[in-house]
Amino acid sequence: MSTEITTQTDTKRQSLVTRFAEKYHIEPARMLDTLKATAFRQRGDVVVTNEQMAALLIVADQYKLNPFTKEIFAFNDKGAVVPVVSVDGWSRIINEHPAFNGIEFNYADEMVTMPGGKPCPAWCEVVIYRKDRERPTIVREYLDEVYQPPRGKDGGFAGPWQTHTKRFLRHKTLIQGARIAFGFAGIYDEDEASRIVDAQAVQAAPVQVVRPVVEAGRSSRLAAIVGAAKQEVVEPTFPAQEWEQEPAQ
Repeated sequence: MSTEITTQTDTKRQSLVTRFAEKYHIEPARMLDTLKATAFRQRGDVVVTNEQMAALLIVADQYKLNPFTKEIFAFNDKGAVVPVVSVDGWSRIINEHPAFNGIEFNYADEMVTMPGGKPCPAWCEVVIYRKDRERPTIVREYLDEVYQPPRGKDGGFAGPWQTHTKRFLRHKTLIQGARIAFGFAGIYDEDEASRIVDAQAVQAAPVQVVRPVVEAGRSSRLAAIVGAAKQEVVEPTFPAQEWEQEPAQ
């Protein structure tokens, strides 16, 4: 039974790799190695496994994204690999959706300046029109909720949010609007991928539960009042890690 399942999985993976190889005119036997060395190459010579490659290719295939033009790439941190879609990739899947019928952006009159950033509208609003709906989808994102401060020690270093604050607020608004308007799921931008990896790395801290031990013949309330209760320390428990994705910003 196990052999049958493995064979079926390998067959599906091979068909997916073959389909990608034919699409980009690459020999199927060299497709995975080519992607690992180019589009999905990681820093520090970290190798993406075949299983992780399969997951990335499934997402790329579902949304018809081109890994060689960086429409989708692998975000690898602490051993976790998350499929990340660039702004170009988001633009492609929005514009190629058959129901897409136009887009508009609106901005707040109030200007704010976040730490390390440039002056920027306090919020950005995207209006997405669909051919199959009478009313547009309107989504507003606030700068103070999506802004990413400088990263690193001693004040950090300037990133894209510091050098292109307005543009990245627009990008974030576009992505969240597209999710709601078209129901895109399972794909993230780099900020979201970073938070997902960080959340997966957090381990549940041990919890000590102090429970009163009541002497025979006394109620627990009376024991607490007269101080006759002794303390028993229950061994720490480690609840199964449950992480719920933070609501889209």
